[in-house]
Amino acid sequence: MSGPRRSLILVRHSLPEMVTGVPASEWHLSAEGRRRCAVLAGRLAAYELAAVVSSEEPKAVETGQIVAETLGLPFEMALGLHEHERGVVSDLGSREEWEAQVARFFEHPDQLAFGHETADQAHTRFARAVASVIQWLPAGNAAIVSHGTVMTLFISRTARLDPMPFWQGLGLPSFAVLSLPDLGLLELVASMEFAIESPISRV
Repeated sequence: MSGPRRSLILVRHSLPEMVTGVPASEWHLSAEGRRRCAVLAGRLAAYELAAVVSSEEPKAVETGQIVAETLGLPFEMALGLHEHERGVVSDLGSREEWEAQVARFFEHPDQLAFGHETADQAHTRFARAVASVIQWLPAGNAAIVSHGTVMTLFISRTARLDPMPFWQGLGLPSFAVLSLPDLGLLELVASMEFAIESPISRV
């Protein structure tokens, strides 16, 4: 007889304070980003989480800590859940130029488009880290707070989706609900209304 159905919720961190010349991996949440975490926690409460786990990047840690504290849940950090290793990207120019870089990253996953990891390398590292979290938490639902590009790599490959539009649609924060153990995509909440804390429309 099978046990209760379990879910994995992959969360993109909340809105950071962007600092020119500083790697995004070192950014912290903005005041608005911290406020949005309360709305995020309200949405995640429905999933009866057993724990919240985050990457070691400050903006993900802060998102996870606020959600965990709000919901009265244990919080942990885990290796390997960080964003694509890219260093400082503030010199890429316009939004269009940045998106062109990301598009090449997705389109040529075995080539080093920018940064220090190919898409394949980032996916392999992130997928192993996710598997470790699932093994560490053998019962109950878990939320993993991570980052837009590695989330996109992971979900687009398991759900067979076009990665670029998926990445473009992810808000700060946003989340996807995956079934366990098959990692099927059950729900995507790509954007939220942060001006109010009443019921939020699903995207």
